[in-house]
Amino acid sequence: MGYGFNADEIFEIAEQIERNGGAFYRRVAEMISGDDTHKFFIELADMELGHERVFAAMRSELRGKEREPLVFDPEDESALYMKALADLRVFDSKQEAEFASIELLPESQRMVKVLKKAIGLEKESIVFYSGMKGLILENSGKERIDHIIDEEMKHIRLLSSRLVSVR
Repeated sequence: MGYGFNADEIFEIAEQIERNGGAFYRRVAEMISGDDTHKFFIELADMELGHERVFAAMRSELRGKEREPLVFDPEDESALYMKALADLRVFDSKQEAEFASIELLPESQRMVKVLKKAIGLEKESIVFYSGMKGLILENSGKERIDHIIDEEMKHIRLLSSRLVSVR
């Protein structure tokens, strides 16, 4: 049996993905030395926070059927399901084991590993948001989702540029 999402639920998942992205970049900023590098990852974390705010604003503008649940959920389990989906799909919030193994690497290898991981996660978020766009009605913020996708692509360019410079 499939699970359908309404616009409200999709934006809720997107908000969680962006929260996870911000937490990921803040965690990376803690484990990589250098003022410039720390600032770079904090700026990425702040951008993710901005994306979360955009999705929250879009969600607050939803009305009527866009907010109605598509399935009967008397125990409100869909919220837990959505958080789990966001946590496991993009910017997994439970990556401590991976961070621990990265911290054991020499600084130069650590940076390469983190940048490659971040690029992959940004790509996954673009795939998620591209799919999400097809589920949202035209007047429910498709153009803002395009803006978020453009921002995520900008993150990939920034991360790729940084990766080239550290290799």
